[in-house]
Amino acid sequence: MSALTILRSYAQKSHPETLPPSVLLEFTDSTITIFDAYPKSVFHFLILPRVKPPLTIFKLASLRTVLKTDKDHARAVLDNLGEEAKKVERQIREEMSKRYGYEWNIWTGFHAVPSMEHLHLHVLSADMCSPAMKLKKHYNSFHPSRGFFLSLEEMRALKASTYEPLLKEDLACWRCGAGMKNMPTLKAHLQEEWDKEAKAKKAKLERKRKRDDVHGEAGDAKRHAPEKEQELQS
Repeated sequence: MSALTILRSYAQKSHPETLPPSVLLEFTDSTITIFDAYPKSVFHFLILPRVKPPLTIFKLASLRTVLKTDKDHARAVLDNLGEEAKKVERQIREEMSKRYGYEWNIWTGFHAVPSMEHLHLHVLSADMCSPAMKLKKHYNSFHPSRGFFLSLEEMRALKASTYEPLLKEDLACWRCGAGMKNMPTLKAHLQEEWDKEAKAKKAKLERKRKRDDVHGEAGDAKRHAPEKEQELQS
């Protein structure tokens, strides 16, 4: 089985529960959600539409082929992917809070020109800090404002020739726009930016905790004031 068609093989399974837990996150009657084998962020999942009549592997090959099918069928496919994406986002947020003590943004979208056969929706955390983020085309393919990573709302029939050049554009930080000479420099910068965001979020949570503690102590003092007054009178 080639890497190019492995997603299609997953989508054709009548019993997705047989997939190993290192691959499968969850499945529904219409979708299968898997861990990206080469995650480009701390959290990165792929949601695939399952191959079931009247939809075939050819109709589900890509975003363009889906949009060329019957309008109602295409809408159902995309709606199902969107509903599953919401569930996955909730799970990611829970895991963010559990592991890191705070949450950050999550991106959901398609590549304008996919690198693998079978339609798949990416759901990934907005950090792009991962050992698998190695090449310029990897980074540019997920950059939120370069135009190659398309949100569910932006989907439309696309021409590959329009979007493939976007993968070769100069590297620039998606957060601050600073230009970067190579991937190692960019990765170090992204880690630094993410660390700063983490520090700020944790500091904000700590300030909130302290405010809550002060308010709690003030409330306790107010509640116990009548008791102390009675003690003094007695």
